[in-house]
Amino acid sequence: MVRIKKAVFPVAGLGSRFLPATKAQPKEMLPVVDKPLIQYAVEEAVEAGITEMVFVTGRNKRAIEDHFDTAYELECELERAGKQALLELVQNVIPKNISCIYIRQPAPLGLGHAVLCARPVIGDDPFAVLLADDLMDADPGYPSAIAQMTRLYQEEGASIIAVQNVPREFTRQYGIVSGTPYKDRMEKMHGIVEKPSPDQAASTLAVVGRYVLSGKIFSYLEKLGKGSGGEIQLTDGIAALLNDEAVYAYRCAATRYDCGSKLGYLKAGVALGLKHPELGDEFAQYIKNLTR
Repeated sequence: MVRIKKAVFPVAGLGSRFLPATKAQPKEMLPVVDKPLIQYAVEEAVEAGITEMVFVTGRNKRAIEDHFDTAYELECELERAGKQALLELVQNVIPKNISCIYIRQPAPLGLGHAVLCARPVIGDDPFAVLLADDLMDADPGYPSAIAQMTRLYQEEGASIIAVQNVPREFTRQYGIVSGTPYKDRMEKMHGIVEKPSPDQAASTLAVVGRYVLSGKIFSYLEKLGKGSGGEIQLTDGIAALLNDEAVYAYRCAATRYDCGSKLGYLKAGVALGLKHPELGDEFAQYIKNLTR
């Protein structure tokens, strides 16, 4: 049984939709309650048993590396002040057995290119891809979204793509898959197209930011030219992979918050704020009073 041990986090984007907030900090470091977006994604991967985190970065992304590094000065100050709980919180941002690897994407050439940049570390192994913009909050009783998908990869021995139904008028914002029902929450994919117009979309099943991919995807990505938006699209690589092996679409048992949009980001803050163990009850009362 093949276990997924490596995950790629494409974090080189500019975050222009959140300017000026992202002028001097990565969008992946925007906080939802008390943790940055990238930490939610990494914690999701850790829950799936992944131990090698590969961050594909760009300029002005040093804060991500610093976040997962040891902060000696901060730790010393907290220890000196006797703030043991905060010290342990800072020291356990990431478990000790996790490796973080940082690779620079030299130019903004698209998601497919960002994933391809990780090839020297991934090799031929199967791997996960997590987009921090998509915060995935697993349904009660289920493991993290990417843990659900890595389990399916072990069962099927084939690439798994996370999808959700979207209104047809939004298909031009997503990669859209076509397929036939296979198992619970799953379709066997027949095709995938990047950002089709509503009248051209084969379905309303939209790709969201979680993938578990065969290492063979790299050989297809390196042959691609520029696709939609003048970029090297991961969806085009998956479409080529489909010609040679099975790929499955999976509707995760999770709520997705599109934190690449301001509205989705606000929704995530409210939803996770209401679930927060320290703040949830008081925040819920505040919301109740606010909406009277």
